[in-house]
Amino acid sequence: MVRDAVLIVAYAAVGAAGAGLLGTGALRLLRHRSVALSLAVVAAVAVAAMLAGTMLVAWAMFLSDHDMWVVTTVCSVAAVVSLAVALTLGRGVVRGSRALAEATRALGEDGGFTPPAAAPTAELAELGRELAATSAKLAASRERERALEESRRELVAWISHDLRTPLAGLQAMAEALEDGIAADPAVYHARIRREVARMTGMVGDLFELSRIQAGVLALSTTRMSVYDLVGDALAGAAATAEAHGVRIVGDGVEPVPVEVDGREMTRALANLLVNAIHRTPADGTVAVSAHRESDSVVVSVTDGCGGIPAEDLPRVFDTGWRGTDARTPPAGAGLGLAIVRGIVEAHQGRAAVRNVPGGCRFEVRLPAAA
Repeated sequence: MVRDAVLIVAYAAVGAAGAGLLGTGALRLLRHRSVALSLAVVAAVAVAAMLAGTMLVAWAMFLSDHDMWVVTTVCSVAAVVSLAVALTLGRGVVRGSRALAEATRALGEDGGFTPPAAAPTAELAELGRELAATSAKLAASRERERALEESRRELVAWISHDLRTPLAGLQAMAEALEDGIAADPAVYHARIRREVARMTGMVGDLFELSRIQAGVLALSTTRMSVYDLVGDALAGAAATAEAHGVRIVGDGVEPVPVEVDGREMTRALANLLVNAIHRTPADGTVAVSAHRESDSVVVSVTDGCGGIPAEDLPRVFDTGWRGTDARTPPAGAGLGLAIVRGIVEAHQGRAAVRNVPGGCRFEVRLPAAA
């Protein structure tokens, strides 16, 4: 009895294995063809393996002619029906695959991707979700690229305008000095020095921004107190605040340690302060504070500009953004806040802005030193 069972299993395994080997070879030959043909081969191999195992066992059992005919008929009918059912069910997978291929082709042509309404398998559904996520990332990337290109065009236009005006003035003053028609040459010399200093600052900002955007801003970080950092920035902005009649309040600065490049971070804070001073009316106040929040140090600069339109808040740190004409400082090129964001992000920090009653608050969040 046991011996018969072993023989039956052996004959069935040999028949099924033979069909399986033939199917494997067929799939290798057809691996570059359509999925429909591969599914048909898989279904045929499954049916052929069952049929071969059954017929081989029946032949080994030396059945009578009648019994052999019955077994053969039953297996043949079952094989035909099974193959038809398998191919019918496989058509759904093929349709789903083709629908996903069409949607993917649209992703390459117009950048949009709409996954099929119902995927026939979990794998195709997962692939559709991944492609949808990729499509969203590509759309966001294109939008960022478009915004960056737009800001670059605006920057070129504004820089050209801001340089053309002082250059025309310098040329006129130089010609007046050369022709000897300047009533007071000392006044002309002072104006020339101021214009040259202003253009030098603009060129310096462009160079700094180019280093930031190229990722070559080299930082030399040291451990220092944020109190000293803010103090240096306040000292540098004191003359500008006095000239504009703006008072700077820095009483809320805590002496917490940070690991930063003192020169670069002082420049970033100075840009924030100058930006706040320019946008705060005379007799107004610019408040500076710094405190620790969990594992971060938050430095904030609050001005009295009256607030920024909500639709402009996401663009404040963009290259070349200067806001409306009413908020545009004289000869501003829109580089200061872009430099602030670049320097802060180079320190693994984050720069943000939000409206507060009477003005807006710029916040720089830096990692706190251990």
